Amino acid sequence: MTSIITGDIIDSRKQKSKHWVEDLKKILSPFGATPGQWEVYRGDEFQVEIKNPEEALLSAILIKAHLKALKLDARMSIGFGDKTHYAEKISESNGLAFIHSGELFETLKKQKVTLAMRTGDAITDEKMNLMLQLALTFMDNWLAQSAEFVALAIENPTLSQEELGQKLGINQAAVSRRQKRAQFDLLMNLDRYFRTQIKQLTAS
Repeated sequence: MTSIITGDIIDSRKQKSKHWVEDLKKILSPFGATPGQWEVYRGDEFQVEIKNPEEALLSAILIKAHLKALKLDARMSIGFGDKTHYAEKISESNGLAFIHSGELFETLKKQKVTLAMRTGDAITDEKMNLMLQLALTFMDNWLAQSAEFVALAIENPTLSQEELGQKLGINQAAVSRRQKRAQFDLLMNLDRYFRTQIKQLTAS
């Protein structure tokens, strides 16, 4: 079982900045090599394979946080399942994970949702997507500072608030405020719950 994130930049045509595509590539580069593991295509669409499905939600949140820190945002669908065809480019690979991600992605605009997932298990999907919609009520409204904190905290899970503050150039009290404003602890609880759900699915 693998997981595929399919996404596009919201209102990409309205972006004043020319280098947001480069910014997006920088955000995706830690996930592996392009175009095998991730790819930006058609200008504003991208696809990333997260080989450990348990990491998929946190990876999508990380991408969103990095984009929000740049005052951008993305619509993303996460699909889970197998990978049956291995192509040099991820956009040409295939399998259930790709189908789930692609089909769901096509419905996001209509649903007016910026993040959703499909595992193929109806009960899990309903539960997780309801929780994601609740989480998006604050994630979609992150200001750049909150988003920057979230990205840094996800990438440095062992750092204390003080150490995160040093990296952000703010004191520990300010870090604590950003953590609260971003609802970061709630996000981590959501991620833990998601991991238990995916574990059960891969075990069954």
